[in-house]
Amino acid sequence: MSRLVYSVACSLDGYNSDASGGFDWAFPSEQVVAAINDDMEAVSTYLYGRRMYETMSGWETEPEWADTPEMERFAAMWQRAEKVVFSRTLDGVVTTRTRLERELTRASIERSLAEAAGDVTIEGPTLAATAFRLGLVDVVQLLVCPAIVGGSTRALPDDVRLDLRLTRERRFDNGMVQVTYERA
Repeated sequence: MSRLVYSVACSLDGYNSDASGGFDWAFPSEQVVAAINDDMEAVSTYLYGRRMYETMSGWETEPEWADTPEMERFAAMWQRAEKVVFSRTLDGVVTTRTRLERELTRASIERSLAEAAGDVTIEGPTLAATAFRLGLVDVVQLLVCPAIVGGSTRALPDDVRLDLRLTRERRFDNGMVQVTYERA
């Protein structure tokens, strides 16, 4: 059965982006990308909000992004996967294997999970907050970056209680740490 996985890079103080909306402080090394790729092998479907989709679509529309072997591997996996974009304002999508839906609901998440050949990731803290509030997140993967950014978009919602158990911890040479938790 497919699991709903929330995977996010965050600063040490818990933010997904800094005060100006940037996340250049979270750029992964080749070692980190290789580990993320290993995790993404089990993913068949990505759930995105408009902003995250517009950012990630470059993995198909901007071939120069895949400038290392691990980035090439990521781009190929991303292009093979199904993508579902939830947006009330987006007119259409620019990538293959992508469908547009207007609203993220319990039914839309459950449909994506039922149709998926592998795990489903929900990308972006705003979209994921809805899934957390619906009680549908099965796995939380945090890539903690060695930076304190002081504020902006929180990686995890403030108004949710979810008991978790640690299933894995990985440390990387660039100071990043990935922790994976599953629903307790």
